[in-house]
Amino acid sequence: MPGSATVRIALIDDHPLFVRGLELLLAATDGGRVRVVGSTGDAASAAALVRRCLPDLALVDLRMPEPGGVRAIAAIRRTNPGLRIVAMSGLDDTATAVEALRAGADGYLPKSSEPEELLPPLLAVLDGWAVLPADLLGALVAPVRGRASVSAGLDEQERLLLQLIARGTSTAGISEKLHVSERTAKRLIASLLRKLRVSSKAEAAAIAGSAGLF
Repeated sequence: MPGSATVRIALIDDHPLFVRGLELLLAATDGGRVRVVGSTGDAASAAALVRRCLPDLALVDLRMPEPGGVRAIAAIRRTNPGLRIVAMSGLDDTATAVEALRAGADGYLPKSSEPEELLPPLLAVLDGWAVLPADLLGALVAPVRGRASVSAGLDEQERLLLQLIARGTSTAGISEKLHVSERTAKRLIASLLRKLRVSSKAEAAAIAGSAGLF
């Protein structure tokens, strides 16, 4: 995003004190560059909220009452496929964080992060990167280290596609790079994920990193 652009954020979190505090602290960070444009404590209303307030990024608490943060992320991803999503949690729960990534989150940050430390990773997510703490990245990479050799069996187009996914390239960007329609790009991505035996782009990116493809 342009350096002077205002970042519009939606907060999905059922702790009003945390939401209010984050609103105030983000507004005071980097000259008010970050603005909270909507919030809800109801996970079932998350997708409707982002449709209504049109944020650039959604911050979703994983530890919410049913249907919960993971399902909220999945609903947002279904209805707003281009929106960037970052999961957050106050608990050290790697398994739930991995579920959130598989549901469509583009990154994960602990709630213990200092407000001034939040902006750089959020901007990185908006630029197409996946942002993960080192321990979570290790948990993602460990099961797929053995799968990294699968990349050796990819053809030239599949290797390029994996590199593009690892760089956070959008589906539209992938279609342009591969000179195919967006529908074909989606089909190629799905086929590659099946071939790599993973269920998310984040896991595919971990394989690309292990294989030294970017």
